[in-house]
Amino acid sequence: MTPLVTIEDLAKHLNVSVSTARSWVRQGHIPKDSYIKIGNTYRFELDKVVAGLTTAPKQLELDLDN
Repeated sequence: MTPLVTIEDLAKHLNVSVSTARSWVRQGHIPKDSYIKIGNTYRFELDKVVAGLTTAPKQLELDLDN
């Protein structure tokens, strides 16, 4: 298992704002099997998040166009 990172570290790695990362979680762009949520705290497996985002870029592009 890879180390878990905070949403701030995830956003920094993806070069997006924290609010964008949170939005992607809410919208389901970040796969549910790539993070855990305890209370209001998220921890992400960086490798799984990146893999999930790169395997579904067409859906993300379609959502950004609307």
